[in-house]
Amino acid sequence: MAQSNSKKSTSTPLPDPAAAVTQWLEQMAQPNKVWESLLQKAQPGLEAMPAALGEMGVAIEPEVMARLQSDYIEQLSALWQGTLSSTLPPLPDKRFAAPVWHTNPLSAFQASSYLLNARFLTALADAVQAPAKAKQKLRFSVQQMIDAMSPANFLATNPEAQQKILDTKGESLVRGMSNMLSDMKKGHISQTDENAFEVGTNVATSEGAVVFENAFFQLLQYKPLTKTVAQRPLLIVPPCINKFYILDLQPANSLVRYAVDEGHTVFLVSWRNADESIDHATWDEYIEEAVIKAIDLVQTISNQPQINALGFCVGGTLLSTALAVLAARGEHPVASLTLLTTFLDFSDTGAIDVYVDEERVAQRELAIGKGGLMQGKDFAAAFSSLRPNDLIWNYVGANYLKGEEPVPFDLLYWNADSTNMPGPMFCWYLRNTYLENNLKVPGKLTVCGEALDFGLIDAPAFIYASREDHIVPWESAYASMAILNPGQGQKNRFVLGASGHIAGVVNPPAKMKRNFWSQPSTAARGKKKIVLSDAADWLKTAKEQPGSWWPEWSAFLTEHAGKQVAAPRSYGNKTYPVIEPAPGRYVKQKAE
Repeated sequence: MAQSNSKKSTSTPLPDPAAAVTQWLEQMAQPNKVWESLLQKAQPGLEAMPAALGEMGVAIEPEVMARLQSDYIEQLSALWQGTLSSTLPPLPDKRFAAPVWHTNPLSAFQASSYLLNARFLTALADAVQAPAKAKQKLRFSVQQMIDAMSPANFLATNPEAQQKILDTKGESLVRGMSNMLSDMKKGHISQTDENAFEVGTNVATSEGAVVFENAFFQLLQYKPLTKTVAQRPLLIVPPCINKFYILDLQPANSLVRYAVDEGHTVFLVSWRNADESIDHATWDEYIEEAVIKAIDLVQTISNQPQINALGFCVGGTLLSTALAVLAARGEHPVASLTLLTTFLDFSDTGAIDVYVDEERVAQRELAIGKGGLMQGKDFAAAFSSLRPNDLIWNYVGANYLKGEEPVPFDLLYWNADSTNMPGPMFCWYLRNTYLENNLKVPGKLTVCGEALDFGLIDAPAFIYASREDHIVPWESAYASMAILNPGQGQKNRFVLGASGHIAGVVNPPAKMKRNFWSQPSTAARGKKKIVLSDAADWLKTAKEQPGSWWPEWSAFLTEHAGKQVAAPRSYGNKTYPVIEPAPGRYVKQKAE
């Protein structure tokens, strides 16, 4: 009889893949109700999941589906047998690295089955026959769901959180609920101790003054730290979708401080956090009344006909547009142009492309295209959804389930300091760059009354990209090499750094972190001509070097900075006197 029972047990049919995955989704979805409203705000990609799942199965080759089902059943059978014999393999995922996930059989099975179901759903998404854009969105939506449904994200299935409740006699649960309620009031998940920083006190601390302001920006001038400075000053144009102090976090990792230390007079655009007073502002106004105005101010205050200019991310796109407008007017105010992780060619926009299509852009235009604000919190949610395990679920587990307090981290404090943008300006940018890629086409667009052509900008360019950048793929940044100074590639210099969009840029030399790739400088090459047809070609012949790329940029800047002159003794001039100390009021304005 015992033998008969044994045979019956081993021959019990396993559930079919669809039923197993459906049951898993139903079970995992229940705890999500606890903070559903908060997570919906934090992760807009969740909204697309039901539609994406509905699309699966309708365009998969029968033989492919049969193979996936067979593989799934085989792996599920092995998983079940491993559970019965307590021989489950190690969990290859950092979310389940704690020993309790392995020593508790139920938790080990839950984590292992989750990973199996995740692989099956991913394989289904990959097998769907659909146009590239639709398939990209499907993969993204499925991955959003997979990440959200991890057993590490729910108290009922997270043994680490359960053990902590026992160890703290319930205190971790109380703290977790308090953290969650606090974040629900703020409307975002806390990634750092936001009370540990204050703009102007321990971030954005480089000494300087505001010497001009209008409805769009304040112009900051920084105090020189050397007795002599380069003749030509440096103007920095940061992205208008973030606060400028990512380039001036603290003295040890401040690009502003580094440039000042290197003997440059530094000016910087501090964007206004858009409110109702400028919610009708256009792209043209941002170019004419902000970037072009800032260039003119720096020329006037420094009494120099040419300056050096640097643009970061969207700031680089704005700066390049302004220089193209001026070039069309016969003006060439910069001796050199530096672009950090900047799009001019939007052919490949990376992960963010899942949020851009005609329907969504038209919806934005209808809602705010003629007036209104693109909310900074929407930007933050969208960007967080591109890396949900690192920027969302990691903090859900730590802050809410385990009741831990986020540690102070200046970069994450900046990341949570959102910035609004005027609706008309944003909608113009979205359509003409991400959707239609019009900006790079000579003469396609008219900006500030001028036909736009980046090829008219007459200045050597230093172009930097980050190799793991999911916001601006490095190959897209490299495409600017062919757009700027066309036919005169030797005037441009490209450097590739390690890491991502922010960490790759904020990489001070003193820390000797990461590495970068570069080609020999024009001077080092002499008359030798190196033809580099594309990004892959460039990388094959580039030299990898340890440490920061900042000194490489500093050497380029020095080439175009002119002779050394006495450092200025005061800020601004009689026409543009000091308004207030840096970092100024605009950067302290919070998005509502």
